[in-house]
Order: sequence, then C-alpha cells, then structure tokens
Amino acid sequence: MSSLAEELRAIVGDRHVLQSEAEMAPYLVDWMGKYHGQAQLVVSPGTTAEVSDTVRACARHGAIVVPQGGNTSLSGGATPGSAGAVVLSTRRLRTLRRVDPVGNTITAEAGCILAEVQQAAQSAGRYFPLSLGAEGSCTIGGNVATSAGGVAVLRYGNMRDLTLGVEVVLPDGRLFDGLRDLRKDSTGYSLRDLFVGSEGTLGIITAATLRLFPTPRASVTAMASVEGLDQAVSLLNQINDHCGDRLSAFEYISGACLSVIAKHVPSAPLPLPAASDAVLIELTDSHADAPLAAMLEEQLVTASEAGLISDAVVAQNAAQAGAFWKVREAISEALVREGGSAKHDVAVPVSSLPEFVADADAAVQRVMPGARPVIFGHLGDGNLHYNLLRPVDAGNAFPGWDRVTSGVHAVVSQYRGSISAEHGIGQLRVGEMPAFKGEIELELMQRIKGLLDPQGLFNPGKLLPL
Repeated sequence: MSSLAEELRAIVGDRHVLQSEAEMAPYLVDWMGKYHGQAQLVVSPGTTAEVSDTVRACARHGAIVVPQGGNTSLSGGATPGSAGAVVLSTRRLRTLRRVDPVGNTITAEAGCILAEVQQAAQSAGRYFPLSLGAEGSCTIGGNVATSAGGVAVLRYGNMRDLTLGVEVVLPDGRLFDGLRDLRKDSTGYSLRDLFVGSEGTLGIITAATLRLFPTPRASVTAMASVEGLDQAVSLLNQINDHCGDRLSAFEYISGACLSVIAKHVPSAPLPLPAASDAVLIELTDSHADAPLAAMLEEQLVTASEAGLISDAVVAQNAAQAGAFWKVREAISEALVREGGSAKHDVAVPVSSLPEFVADADAAVQRVMPGARPVIFGHLGDGNLHYNLLRPVDAGNAFPGWDRVTSGVHAVVSQYRGSISAEHGIGQLRVGEMPAFKGEIELELMQRIKGLLDPQGLFNPGKLLPL
C-alpha cells in the first residue's frame, strides 16, 4: 500500500493523500455515527483526469475504492468497510462548468454542494428544484449516485428525472463522457441510468448535466388537519385534479409526529392542534400574478364541505410559509430528542397508502406491542417515512427491532413497494435485497456489475449482496 500511496501523491499532491488516523477520521464514519469503517488512505483528486489516474493506480494494486461526496448518506453507502480500502473523496471537484438558461441546463462537477447549484441556477434566472435537509453539505455526485428525492418530487421528479447526462470514471480508469443537454435521444440504451442510483458500485460520477426550470414567482402554502390517511389521499386527488402541476409539495405529518414536535421543538410552533394528522400543501407558479391563494382557499373550502379536512390555515406571507415548513423540518430533531426511532423509508402506490399503514401497524404490534408509529413523508409521490418509537415502558433497551423491520418490509412487499424510496440501500439494507428483488432482476444487476467492475473493487458490500 505504501507504493500506492506514493503513486497517488504523485497524481494529486502530498496534501491530498491522508493516511493518519486523525486526518482520516471524518471520512470513516457516517454523519449519523452509525457506521464506522477503516481505510488505508483517503485521496482527494482535483480534476476528472486525476480521478481517472487515481482509479487506474488503485486497479493496478487491487485496492478497493469507496467513492465519497458530502458523506451525508443515511444508509452507510459512503462509509468504507475494509481496512485496505481507499476512500476517494470528490469534494475538490467543485467547478460549475456551464449554466445554459436558454436550454435550461446546468453542468456541475460532483463535489459541488447542492445549495451552490441552487444559487447558481437562481443567479441565471432559473430554478433547480432538488431540496434536501442536507443541501448545505451534500454534493451533486452523491445526489446523482443515490437518485436523491426531497420535497419537490411530486412536481419535478427525483434526481433520475433531473439528470440529463453524466460523466463517469469507470473501474478501469476509463472515462465515460455521457454529458448531454438533450431531452430526446433515441440512439440505444440509456447508459446514464446505469449510474444514477448506482451508489458508487459501477463508477465514480465526476460531473452531471441537470435540468433547470423557470423560477417560481408565486407561491402559497397551507396546512390542513385531516382525520387520517384516507382523507389525506382524497384531498391530494382533489387538489391534483384542480391545480395540476402547480401542486409542488404535499407532505403528510401524523398526529403522533406533531405531538412529538410540540413536546421537543418549541421553536417550531404548530399552526394547528396536534390532535389530528396534518398535510402541508404548496402551490407554485412561474407567473407572479397567478391567483394561487384564491385557488387553494377554494379547494380547502370544498374539502371542508366534503368532510376531508376539519381545519386549515393558509400562510399570509413568506414568513408564515417558512414557519409552516419549519414544522416539517423539525421532525428529525424531535424524534432524536424523544429517544430515536426505527426508520423505514418506504414507497407504495399512493392509492394503497391507507391500507399499507393499517397493515404495517398491525404487523408491528404483533411483534412489539406498544411500539409507537410516528409517520410522515412525501404523500404526493407515495414515499412515507414509517418511523417507530420504542414502547413507553421499554426504557433504553428494546431488542427485536430487526423483527419489526422485517414485518414492516414484508407488508411493503405485499403492496409491491420499495424498501428504500430515497435514502439508498448502502450497507443498511443490502442484506434484504434478495427478498425484495426478483431473481432475474438481481441477476441482471450482478451481471452489469461484473461487466463494469470485474474485480469487484468499487464500493463492495453496498447495494448488491456479495
């Protein structure tokens, strides 16, 4: 490994190859502190050419390569496992190569921070819609590699939908230049889609061309109380019918979740009582004079008359709208203060959400009576964070969560859903893949992996079962 370190220093410079435990420590643990790994060194190339040369050197030495961007993974996808691994950080790939407001595209290198891309789009009079809690630290390469979602998927889609092209260094060091500004290209297989969501197992994304949109110049936000998911889904359907693609977000927050926020995060006061479930609704339009407030208020009146909502409040200005969103953003903090939760990032067809939650609740109570569901998420695209708090009398010891997760995921499978809607598989869910992917599907994925990475050196133990 010392000869590899010498080669890498010659490629990227001495100060961009780290080997001491203290220097490497931040790269060897995920941001939630759940996964701790080992590595021989951390290398930070500054250009795509340096990434290619680095990967070629690692391949010659048979060294495992673990790509890492902002290290904000929720599933351990960027944390190394093997002591012989090389963590390849893309944080120095920070160039915004091109902004095209006419073609509505932006090309950014993998280490660009998501918030920087949002700002660059805004400076060009355009809008990049991906928005995440970690947007101040997560990177574009990681966003593409995990096909990140966020709150605006309902209108704009996830990162797969937002990515037009990618530049990728393959496991043998060759460069796949798939950067495209095209919406239409019927010239064969979509190789781009092999790398979007691949979690660093097929190649290292060094740049991506992304879609931009007209800047929303009008918006309105409201929060409404609903008695349950049935009413929330019916309300979603009604607003979809009448507001179309102006509906940019439709978030669900259960009453139990609201109660935990009220208990632990007083800086995020609830606009409505916590007794009922709530939905957070946002309409946007590129026309500044669009009558969104009147449109949404009309729909809320109709919903109230139909018995779909019991109460509602519409934000009267941007500050109030921000306060509504602060409630949504306070959920993670509230759950941590309550003692942490078992997390399930699942997706099922929107129309099946009420039945899914009822069946999942029943499955959980069979395994762990008294476990407390605290459910929230992106109702408009079928992605719920089905989280569970320990029983009130469980104290700090609560064995059996693995069986709880198995029960929840078995219900997901019954509804032909996904056990990872937006967080990725990483090492958290890799052991469950054989139970949730068909035999042929897994075989095809393994064969693609074997074709592109025959030595199995890129991020092993993540996404695909060994």
